[in-house]
Amino acid sequence: MNIDFSLVLVVLVAFTGLVSLIDIFVLAPKRLDATIQTHQPMREPLIVEYSRSFFPVILLVLLIRSFLMEPFRIPSGSLEPTLLTGDFVLVNKYDYGIRLPVLNKKIISIKEPKLADIVVFRWPVDPSIDYIKRIIGVPGDHIQYTDKVLYINGKKMNQSFVTYAGEQGASGEINRVEKRTEDLNGIVHDIYVNPAVPADNFDVVVPEGQYFAMGDNRDDSSDSRRWGFVPEENLIGKAVMVWMSWNATTYSVRWNRIGDRIV
Repeated sequence: MNIDFSLVLVVLVAFTGLVSLIDIFVLAPKRLDATIQTHQPMREPLIVEYSRSFFPVILLVLLIRSFLMEPFRIPSGSLEPTLLTGDFVLVNKYDYGIRLPVLNKKIISIKEPKLADIVVFRWPVDPSIDYIKRIIGVPGDHIQYTDKVLYINGKKMNQSFVTYAGEQGASGEINRVEKRTEDLNGIVHDIYVNPAVPADNFDVVVPEGQYFAMGDNRDDSSDSRRWGFVPEENLIGKAVMVWMSWNATTYSVRWNRIGDRIV
């Protein structure tokens, strides 16, 4: 079951805030009158005590999570070798505009995603699920993928072989893949390519208001090649840094990845 934490936070803020207001304007004056009459201090109800204590904390979390930064856990290896399963990343929520929580409606435009950004977005097939991929095409771009090499607006995105590596597939098998560097118009990053998987060539033009997203693990990624473009209104934010990384195989923290800037 997918929980909408923004909705949960909004409900909690509304509830604790309402209880606090009722206490200030209704309950607290009654307690004061009772205290004056009985000369015995009246203690505030437990629900009021908790609401007044938690309201500012929950409100702060909601504001930070909605408008500044939000944590996100990498659930699969589709962005290997850039991001690993078990990485926890910080997502910049304001770079692509300020949006209302829950409604996800943009109220202030700031910047638009650019080529090579790694972004978190609501999956177009099921918006209750968050995905993370790399932007390969922005509105108006002509994207070609031929023999596992990208061409953007007719320009080849050069790749260079680095080494062979082992990549764990969806079923747990270890695949021998090629680790390559790819130059996306000056943004150089690593990708995985599996020579044993046939090339899925395509040729598309990105529509207005849409984005084309792919995983860096090119032959083991469910992305725009499978389910289509990412609408602008589905964008959540830009992944900027790894703040924690957990290796579920060895049950250990990958200390060397903490603090890594995401490129």
